Amino acid sequence: MGHILMENRHGLAVDTRVTQATGTAKWEAGLAMVADRPGRKRITVGGDKGYYSAGYVAGLRSLIATPHVAQKAKGSAIDGRTTRHAGYAVSQRKRKRVEEIFGWMKTVAWLRKVRYKGEEKIDWLFTLSAAAYNMIRMRNLGIAASG
Repeated sequence: MGHILMENRHGLAVDTRVTQATGTAKWEAGLAMVADRPGRKRITVGGDKGYYSAGYVAGLRSLIATPHVAQKAKGSAIDGRTTRHAGYAVSQRKRKRVEEIFGWMKTVAWLRKVRYKGEEKIDWLFTLSAAAYNMIRMRNLGIAASG
C-alpha cells in the first residue's frame, strides 16, 4: 500500500511511504509523514473517506495540521472549525487529483502489478514513481529550472 504527502501548493515537496496493508497503516503513515516534515508551519492534510478516523483527525491537530478529510454525516470528528472555511470545500473538490497520481503510477510506472518482492524494493519503486510524476508535473506547470 502506498501513501503520498505533498506539502506545498506546487507539489514540489513529496514524501512517500510503503506499508503493509493493515487496518491502521494509512493513518499511521499519514501521521508519521506529517510529523517528519521540516518546519512547524500549519499545513492542511487532505484525504479520502478512508482517512476518516477520530484518532487520525486528533493526531493531525496535535501535529499542527488541519485535517481536510471527508466529513461523515453523523458523529463526525470534522466539525465547524474546519468546514466553515472556503479552503475545506476546495480541498474536497481537489482531493480526487491525488487519485490521478495513483492511476498514473499504475498505468505508466509499473505499479499495477509490482515486479519486485520485498518492502524495500517496492518502496524504492514507489518513491521513484512519485518523483517521476512530480517532475512531469513541474514541467507541465512550467516550474522546471531554467538555464
